[in-house]
Amino acid sequence: MATASGMGAILATCLGLLQAGDHIVSANGIFGSTALMFSNYLSRCGIATRFVPLTDLAAWRAAIQAETRMLFLETPANPLAEVADIQALASLAHEHGCLLVVDNTVCTSVLQQPLALGADVVVLSATKYIDGQGRCIGGAVVGGEQTVGQQVYGFLRTSGPCLSPFNAWVFLKGLETLQLRMAAHSRSARRIATWLEGQSAVRRVYYAGLESHPQHELARRQQRDFGGLLAFDLDGGQAEAWRFINGTRFISITANLGDAKTMITHPATTTHGRLSVEAREAAGIRDGLIRVAVGLEDVEDIIAYLQYGFDALAE
Repeated sequence: MATASGMGAILATCLGLLQAGDHIVSANGIFGSTALMFSNYLSRCGIATRFVPLTDLAAWRAAIQAETRMLFLETPANPLAEVADIQALASLAHEHGCLLVVDNTVCTSVLQQPLALGADVVVLSATKYIDGQGRCIGGAVVGGEQTVGQQVYGFLRTSGPCLSPFNAWVFLKGLETLQLRMAAHSRSARRIATWLEGQSAVRRVYYAGLESHPQHELARRQQRDFGGLLAFDLDGGQAEAWRFINGTRFISITANLGDAKTMITHPATTTHGRLSVEAREAAGIRDGLIRVAVGLEDVEDIIAYLQYGFDALAE
């Protein structure tokens, strides 16, 4: 089912499949707007949410209660690239009569297929890699004929968050090159992540394609490649992060991802800026964190632009 945006896909999924009194268990590292939707708006409909660490299976199990109907997560998580064990969470969800919903925006079905790993519903923002050039906003919900084809569709046709015909055409054209683009994004991101690990000003790099990543082996098993999104922590705080970002000069300062051009952003003041300080801390979004959505430019050019950022810190 196509939707007007990625957030529209999540809203349609929740309101199409849940009702007042139901309960969601969600990873705490999800996109900031999704967390706010759960906390501020679904709560008004009588749908409560408990947030847990993405990779802590025991915490997921402990959070499930009699009213729980849905487990929700992003994997790899944006922006910290944490990877959840989809098969394990699917088994847990089904053991308790719940649906497992996976946001697959970062990988798309080219790199990861959650339904094949046991998930019940996949949501994604087509605005990102499906489009590939930052032209249109849209989303999608993928799942079974009853769950998505009737229940989610029923909400969509009644409530109206539907994709426009022109945007649908743009996304269909984007799908023609998606496999080639995802391979190129992944190849360049892995090269850049490895380079970043060698920079003295970097405290930590977040990219599942690195052997140093705690879920690297899990990512290798359930993904075909590691995608184009990475993040890294600088030793300083917000001021240093902003100085670095401004210093890159030729990288687009944009909170989108999945574009042909490389984009850089400061999650604590953009994608997760509306969350409370406590919620950001719980999700690992620190003031020195920088996110890079690696584009399709020559990888050595991207590295040169990032080096400008490090040079700005040294001035």
